[in-house]
Amino acid sequence: MRHEGTRDLTGSFEQRLASNYSGLSAKLREAGDYVAAHPVNTATRSLRAVSLESGLAPATFSRLARALDYDSFEDLRESMRQKLDRRVNAFADRATQLQERHKGAGTTFFGDHSAACIQNIGRLTTEIDPAALDAAVDHLHKARRVLLYGALGSTGIVEYLAYMAHFCADNWQLAGRMGASLGAALTGLDQRDVLLIVTKPPFSTKVLSAARAAADAGVHVIVITDTHACPALKYASSGFIVPTDSPHFYSSYVATMVLVETIVGMLVSRAGETARDRIAQVERNNRILEEVRDG
Repeated sequence: MRHEGTRDLTGSFEQRLASNYSGLSAKLREAGDYVAAHPVNTATRSLRAVSLESGLAPATFSRLARALDYDSFEDLRESMRQKLDRRVNAFADRATQLQERHKGAGTTFFGDHSAACIQNIGRLTTEIDPAALDAAVDHLHKARRVLLYGALGSTGIVEYLAYMAHFCADNWQLAGRMGASLGAALTGLDQRDVLLIVTKPPFSTKVLSAARAAADAGVHVIVITDTHACPALKYASSGFIVPTDSPHFYSSYVATMVLVETIVGMLVSRAGETARDRIAQVERNNRILEEVRDG
């Protein structure tokens, strides 16, 4: 069941799956995991072939489609085909460029990792719903207070986001920094406020608790993660699944950085003269305090 007070994350298959994941049966979750992990097979092969490969009955995939508000499994497959059509040319071009760069030589980790990061950034344009992103930024722009929270590997991302946001807004706060009380930061938040969370596996229990507490208070919760199985998504009003594929031993945060920089850029565009004036004042103060210098 979805958490009371949140809304459906309509749009791409990944968004629909994330929004409904906690309420699906074990078999439907298994089917959803298969489709998310094998989009090409789902889009190009028959339901019978998908069923045989996954080990799940065809009816399970049909039930999954209905549970995610598709008219049929064929409707779900068509959405996957359209997504692949939007990506195939860009992917093919990048693959060709990579092959040309490494002709006659073995690939390097630097090359492989860089290529994965570039591909992740490219996927943002097809996997992040522009309307959903616009709506989330609108909530951030209109919010009385914006609270940022991340833990473990995501800590640096939210600190960077706070650094950027403080140039153009004075109502953003970083939660849980330097041992500060998370409970104190959440106290007093309501439907006028926004909690923005960045979390990737392994998930911090504190992050999940913060998402639930904020949703219970009516706060608009924005969750940025890299998997539809993220437990915090069931408390989200807005959720974004960012690609993090990498040959590294941990998930890449490069595409996540692009997304948070985009969010701040969109905020500055909305704020207009107010943001310009604040940015100019921050720069003046930085020079007066000799925090920075030119040249």
